[in-house]
Amino acid sequence: MVNDFGVGEMLEMQKELQEKYKDKWEPIGPECSKSHLLWMVGEIGEVIDIIKKHGTEEIGTNPEIRSDLIEEMADVLMHYADVMLCFGISAEELRRSFTAKFEKNMNRW
Repeated sequence: MVNDFGVGEMLEMQKELQEKYKDKWEPIGPECSKSHLLWMVGEIGEVIDIIKKHGTEEIGTNPEIRSDLIEEMADVLMHYADVMLCFGISAEELRRSFTAKFEKNMNRW
């Protein structure tokens, strides 16, 4: 049985990381959300660079390139989770909003 990785687990891991480095990193709160969003955009750029440099076929066939892509995507999600923590957004709030948006999009056309 596959154990899915969920938003709640991701948030808990980020809380743990933030707690470990609380004396070295900027405290989590709304005031640092812009920084995390900018860092996230930078990480998205790294994902795009891998795709541009190696192409979609190599990502599917080269384990090292695939690993690099997934690591950069994890970086994106870490900053995404930090933004959620900055505003105290819970996994349940995100689930409700995502579900509502999904339903809206399913009925769009």
